[in-house]
Order: sequence, then structure tokens, then C-alpha cells
Amino acid sequence: MKHIFLASAFLLAGCKSVLDVQPKGNYTTGNYWRNQSDALDGVTGMYNVLLEEDYTGFNEFVFDNCSDDQVRGGDHGYDGAIEDFSYDATTYSVRVGWRWKYETINRANNVLIYVPKITDIDPAIKARCLGEAHFFRAFAYWRLLLIYGDAPMVTEDDVLKSNYKKPKVSADELRKQIETDLLAAADQLPESYGDADKGRVSKGTAWGLLCKLYMNWEKLDKAIEVGSKVVSNANYALAPNYADNFSVATGNNSEMLMAVQTVDGNGYSDFITYHAPRNWNGWSFFYPTKGLVDEFEAGDPRKNICIMQPGDKVNIGTGIATYNADASWSGYHYKKFCSWKPSGGLDYSLKTPLMRSSDIYLLVAEAKIRLNGAGAGDVEINKVRRRASAALKPVIGGGMKELMHERRVELCGENERHQDLIRWDKAKLVDIVSLYKQPKLAYDNTQIINGGAPRTFARPKNYYFPMPQQEIDRSQGLLIQNPNFK
Repeated sequence: MKHIFLASAFLLAGCKSVLDVQPKGNYTTGNYWRNQSDALDGVTGMYNVLLEEDYTGFNEFVFDNCSDDQVRGGDHGYDGAIEDFSYDATTYSVRVGWRWKYETINRANNVLIYVPKITDIDPAIKARCLGEAHFFRAFAYWRLLLIYGDAPMVTEDDVLKSNYKKPKVSADELRKQIETDLLAAADQLPESYGDADKGRVSKGTAWGLLCKLYMNWEKLDKAIEVGSKVVSNANYALAPNYADNFSVATGNNSEMLMAVQTVDGNGYSDFITYHAPRNWNGWSFFYPTKGLVDEFEAGDPRKNICIMQPGDKVNIGTGIATYNADASWSGYHYKKFCSWKPSGGLDYSLKTPLMRSSDIYLLVAEAKIRLNGAGAGDVEINKVRRRASAALKPVIGGGMKELMHERRVELCGENERHQDLIRWDKAKLVDIVSLYKQPKLAYDNTQIINGGAPRTFARPKNYYFPMPQQEIDRSQGLLIQNPNFK
């Protein structure tokens, strides 16, 4: 998919409030949205937001530093507040992503308002554009839901009435809007794409996010219903090899339901830079813990695909280098998110995975176990394990312990662990408070010097983050802070 950067009235570059729409550049709604080309460029604008460093290019993944799987690295001292739950409404990492979620919502709303009026467009393309807009609006509200719980909601009617100053709505109201948008997206999006459009969201992407929504909503039967549409569809089959998901050549495979479509030298995300070791062209911001590394079973090839550990030989493009423990505070790096060009330097064509079919397989398995008991999810769990390696012992009569293990190793580093633990804590399946009181350990079994200390998780306060204070101030009192952070 080509990346087209468009400055126009509907693509915000900056504003007093993220809920304000300010014209930028030479385009307006009066001289844009004329034909199919305009529609396609407008839709591409939604995808391009994903490249932003303060969104899925980096900052969204900072929130998983809360988990037991990783610690922060780099020189952003304020990220330590996320990790140890000392953040407040002014913390940088809490506030910077807010804008980009509403940027996505604004762009999606404009597509939904103006594309239906275009007559010079193929009907199938028109339907697809509308499906993409419904999906991206849902995705932005999904991220707002997970991070803040409650948030303002802006739809097409608000844009048409210039009603951008909105109070926040409840988490359940956000869930209902996300559900509505995803059902519409699933109805309008194609099941698959040709090579020229690889990387666009599909029906499977919408079904997958809807499954995740229903699990968050504790609607387990509905999660099974929509998740099974992914699991049973060959268009979303697991990639033949686990490593295929983390390769430049094979990243856009059937399993990759959603990824940031980065292209080296022409529209790229810094996701890979934040993960690669500092002495190998990266910035070293995310370090796996010994707890995560030890979770892998003996003989599980995913360990070597996912993790760099002391003594490993790593191909950095220009040669084979040896990974040393002093490359990170924990003695580990995520290998799965690193790739180098033969000529040297990081290969920015490596995609950032945002949702894979294996995630949905395991959510369906979880819902079945929780509804029908141990063993009910064995089929889905074993499909994921068998793809990893036929030598891995199959799960028989698997319960939540086996399910939790499989999600942890399969999805490590993909921004799922902390949200999984929150969801399971709410359902009283784990004790997140006790878990986070345990220190995070380095490769040598010592407490990691930065970010490894035992932490106090306050329930229910730390289920969500505070609404950014700057947005409350800009709203002149219309937005009300989460009561746990007053």
C-alpha cells in the first residue's frame, strides 16, 4: 500500500484542542472529496497516523512496561512513572497519545461524511473506504478505552454540527460505539486483498478486534462467535512459521490482521529503532525480563526468535555479532522486532504487528475454557503450539494456566500482557497486586537496577490511566478527571 502524506482541512497538523478541526493547507471540504482518488488518499491518511512516534510508532507500547514481561530502557525518565504506577495526569507518556487517537477519529469521521457523496468511484472501493473508516474509528476508541476507560466521543453528527466540545462518556458507551463501528466495518470490508493492497484492514481485522472487545466486555459467548470467524477462515490462517510474522519479506501474511505498514526510506515508523540495541543502530527502550524468558519451554523455537540473550550470534546485516548482557539493563532484547539491511543499518520495512490471528485463536480458547471448563480450548491452543513446533507437547485438558502461558510466550512484546493481566484480575483469575509486588529480574537472577523494584498496583485505580490534565484545562471544566486521580 502506498503512503501518501496529505495536508488538508481534514488532516489535522495541530490545534488548540484535539477535538477542534482547523483547516490546514490548500484543501477544504469544498474542493476535496471529488472522486475515487481523493477517497483513497483520504483513507490512506488514517493509516499514516499509525506511523506517529507518540502513537503506535512507540508510545502505545510504553504501557506494557507496567507488566512483568519488560522494563523500560532509553533516556525517557518519565516512562519510569508508567512502570512504577507513580504517573499522574501531567505525565508525558499519559498525555501525548491522546491527540493521535482523536486525529484518527477526525479523519475517519470525514471519510464517513464525504465519501458517501462521491459518485465518481467504484462501488466496491466506496464500500471498502467506508469499512476502513469505521474500523479506524473503532480502533482509536479501543485504545482510548483501554488506556483511559472513559473518554469523549465524536461522530459524524458532531462534525456536521461543529460540536467538538464534548464531555466524556462511560466505558460501556465507548464499547457500544466500538461494537457498532466494527460490525459496520466487517460488513463493508473485503475478506482479503491482492498484492497491491496488502496491509489494508479486512473483515478478519474487524472480527478480530470485535473478539478482543467482547473479551474486555466479558461477553465470552460473543467473543467465541466472532473469533471463530477468524479461526475458521483460511484467509486468516496462521503463518507457516512463527518467524514469518517478524520478517520484512513475509510480514504481510495471512496471520497479520493489522500491522503498521512501514517502508524503509519512504514512510516509516521508529518502532524498530526503539527496540534495537543501542550499539547496533537502535535506541534500546524495551528490555524483556528473566521471568518472560524463563516462561518459554525447553525446545520452543519462539524463544530464539523473540529474545536476544547473552552469547547469541545475531546477523546485523554487515556481519554476525555477539550479543552481550551489558547491552541492556536486563541482559536481554526483543529480537523479533529487529532487522538489519545487508548494507548496514536498520531495515525500516519491518512491519509493526498490532493484531495477529494467533491472538484471536487464544482468545477463543480462553472464552471456551471459561465457559465450558478445562479442555474446551485445547484445539485452538494446540494449533498455535503446533505451528510453533511439532515437537512441543500438545495440551490435553488445558485450563487457564496453560492458556495464560501460551498467550505470554506467543504474544510477548506485542502490548498484550498488561491488559491480559488487568482483564484476568477483574475476573479474579489472577492477583495482579501480588504479581506486581515481585521484582523484575535480569538474566543473572538479580533485580534489574532500573525499573525492577517491586511495585504497588492500586486496585481499581491502576486499571486505567488519568485523563491528560492539559485536555481537562483546555475543556474549561467540561472534561472531568477519573475519580481515582482527583
